[in-house]
Amino acid sequence: MSNFVESGRTTLSDYRVALTTPAARRPLIASLLARLPIAMIGISELLYVQHRTGTYAVAGLVSAGTLIGVAIGSVVQGRLIDRFGPTRPLLVVVGLFAATMAGLIAAIENQTATPVLVALAWGIGLFEPMCGSASRALWRRLLPPGPALTAAYSYEAISMEVFFILGPGLAGALITAPWPGTGLVLGGACMVVGAVLFALSPAVRAWPPAPRTNAPLLGAFSSPGMRTLALAALGFGMVIGFVEVAVPAAATNAGNTALGGLLLSVWSVSSVAFGIVYSLRPWPRPLGLRLPVLLALFGACVALLAWPSTLWGLAVAMLASGALITPQSTAHSIVIEVVAPKGTAAEAFGWVLTAITLGLAIGQSASGYLVEHSGPALAFGVAAICALVLAGAVWLRRNTVRAPVEDERSTDAADAVAA
Repeated sequence: MSNFVESGRTTLSDYRVALTTPAARRPLIASLLARLPIAMIGISELLYVQHRTGTYAVAGLVSAGTLIGVAIGSVVQGRLIDRFGPTRPLLVVVGLFAATMAGLIAAIENQTATPVLVALAWGIGLFEPMCGSASRALWRRLLPPGPALTAAYSYEAISMEVFFILGPGLAGALITAPWPGTGLVLGGACMVVGAVLFALSPAVRAWPPAPRTNAPLLGAFSSPGMRTLALAALGFGMVIGFVEVAVPAAATNAGNTALGGLLLSVWSVSSVAFGIVYSLRPWPRPLGLRLPVLLALFGACVALLAWPSTLWGLAVAMLASGALITPQSTAHSIVIEVVAPKGTAAEAFGWVLTAITLGLAIGQSASGYLVEHSGPALAFGVAAICALVLAGAVWLRRNTVRAPVEDERSTDAADAVAA
């Protein structure tokens, strides 16, 4: 097991084994439906509010409310999923999500006060069904530790990148529909149906509740390795947040605003393509080194975005830097397998999502200020510096990327009994 964890290598046949596992088929399809609009809902919400209010300031506040809700809800839902299994928590939050979504749409149409819109948007993020956390945790119940399980985690990272490619494009297309709320409604409906089908699939319903334990207040975050992983995820999210604002700004400055979204999609395309190749021979092999090295290389590649003077040059640099997105997402999933305390897989993934979401919020807000006052090039440079600083902090904590002490003692005890 330890040699496998250190390398995490897979082959294409491992992907086939993982994705054709009979028990995985129904939750696999349902989770695809539930996660497809994950990037579509936020953009649709932003464009819908802007269309009705005529201001991006209000739309930005509403979008930020949703991000804050997701940051909180991902951890809370993850802990409930670990404790009770996914079915009951997901069905409850799906109902609350649908009700809050209906409330936000009614409030937008009636031009309700901004604080009400922000509060409802926060509720949408809080109750957004975390099928991603449950799906990721389900794989370890369907597959034994080994290359096929790593291939499943890589698939989860790659599929999320695909959704982030499709989501903004779908939202942009649907805002031109006769009613500007069409994208928000379709995205919400897709998420609700997918989450219900996922929660009621046989493999998910067979997930038993966990036995009651005296779990620490911080749950999975009590593990030093989880805190190191969260730090790496925070840096990952910050860099993406900087780029998501600075690239459209660079396109606008070049007189072609429409290319901003396309450039971000190019970023994701190279991420998916290289993610598959990287999973066949990951480097560095030790996970304690992999986290800081990938983050530092990501920052160095993002620094290159400040160099091109044309959008064509920026596109080429985006291809290079985007290649390191999926490898980091996959590494995060593999590290969870090592550092998360037993029985906290879904909550641990929720902490990673929270760290990334907070990083996105910090990066986007800082990048917006820098772009406004100094231009996109400085934003790219600061993003690179942040990545390198946080990569250094993760490197200093690299020895914490190991199993928690309690789990090590449990393993030793089990080995002693077996002997």
